[in-house]
Amino acid sequence: MRIDKFLWSIRFYKTRSIATDEIKKNRVAIGESVVKSSKEVKEGDVIKIRKNQIDYKIKVIQIPKSRIGAKLVSLHIKDVTDKEQYELLKLRKMSQSYYRDRGEGRPTKKDRREIDGYVENDVDSDFTDWDDFFGESSSEKEEEKES
Repeated sequence: MRIDKFLWSIRFYKTRSIATDEIKKNRVAIGESVVKSSKEVKEGDVIKIRKNQIDYKIKVIQIPKSRIGAKLVSLHIKDVTDKEQYELLKLRKMSQSYYRDRGEGRPTKKDRREIDGYVENDVDSDFTDWDDFFGESSSEKEEEKES
């Protein structure tokens, strides 16, 4: 099976065209050599893939006939990626939130929707009369009309 089709069939990439593009950008290698999309994958090959700024290593156990379900992926490949790579990924994800703490600065689109939902619910349920909202009572209105 071609390597681009293999990476798509084991759900490493969402589409074959994405897999092909990544291969063209030299982010996929078998052993130590960078490969082309047409390279055939065999059982026992170790594939190195650069994705999300870490280097994954997978060993081919079995070649699937077509795209397989997520639960069946472990029957066809074995993940032999170094633990340090996964630790790097965790550190990068944690460091991405450094620029703005929640509640500081301008609200995000999600924050804005939550605020709008909260404000709309309060106004609809509590206030039906705008005069009551602005604090004018009916006795004050009568006094203004008399004067």
